[in-house]
Amino acid sequence: MEQLGVDVLLLSVGPELPWLCGYEAMPLERLTMLVVPREGDATLVVPKLEAPRVLERTDVFHLRPWGETEDPVALVADLIGSAGTAAIGDHTWARFLVDLQRHVGGTSFRRANEVIGDLRAIKDQAEIDQLRRAAHAADRVAVALQAGEIPLIGRTEIEVSTDIGRRLIEAGHARVNFAIVAAGANAASPHHDAGPRMIYRDEVVLCDFGGTMIGPDGVGYCSDITRCVHTGEPSSEFRETYAVLHAAQAAACEAATVGTSCEEVDATARRIIIEAGFGGQFVHRTGHGIGIEAHEDPYIVAGNDAPLQAGHAFSIEPGIYRAGEWGMRLEDIVVATDDGPERLNTVEHDLVVVT
Repeated sequence: MEQLGVDVLLLSVGPELPWLCGYEAMPLERLTMLVVPREGDATLVVPKLEAPRVLERTDVFHLRPWGETEDPVALVADLIGSAGTAAIGDHTWARFLVDLQRHVGGTSFRRANEVIGDLRAIKDQAEIDQLRRAAHAADRVAVALQAGEIPLIGRTEIEVSTDIGRRLIEAGHARVNFAIVAAGANAASPHHDAGPRMIYRDEVVLCDFGGTMIGPDGVGYCSDITRCVHTGEPSSEFRETYAVLHAAQAAACEAATVGTSCEEVDATARRIIIEAGFGGQFVHRTGHGIGIEAHEDPYIVAGNDAPLQAGHAFSIEPGIYRAGEWGMRLEDIVVATDDGPERLNTVEHDLVVVT
């Protein structure tokens, strides 16, 4: 905050709040806001009926519950005082920002991510340990998928998605963030919504799933993995295309070393896919950061010349999609370390045939 000339940090709903003080606010019309001045003590302003959910940390913040007849925006404005510049959480509802601007007309606002984005992106050892636990739990579900323990043929995508979600919870996740199940031509849509479409023999089934696992400090960290299986012997063309995808994903994982730019990691995967003639069918970035959020900094994408640093955690997930026919994607979570990239997901990467 000192370096950026920010006088006060304001965090409401979203991931920054639990990351900084351990409390996750419900997305209510009642304002919750952590006010962190550059000088002085932090104050967590919460609705009085939510106060029992707060684990009070007097060494970190003061708790200020507000009653139903109080104006919480005015309370926050008083705490902001004459601050010239405030950094406000990216997920804060616009209604609260607009009302705050009316109360503190002399204060300019900027994004809180400018203050804490880089700090959140570099995980400490405890955070990496939590990400590893979440990844290994997701791996157990992926192993069951590849072993044929999750029935596919004759079930709908939504039935399989529900099954995967249940298994994520059984593996220790507190909640399911997503469970994409896309069969056949539906797999050509990277973020396909699982629906009533039946899964048949002799087609690809793309499964991309993840959830949030709560750590010992009460803060949740995410998992995210994608594996494709085939419900019968795939064509030689499909196998050859998958081999290209596999090679691109492996090369990008190996390239994700400390000091290498995010865009170069993306380019590593993309070059292999382009050289094989599938460049136009790789339609998204190679990866995204992961932590408290499933998608956060750093983003592994062209144009991001920021170098990887030890503690960065991110996905490597190239994909190849043929509209109207099939799609394929292969994803692991990787941590950049001084000893080289560490893949947190270790389940089989080859194309697995299930019946």
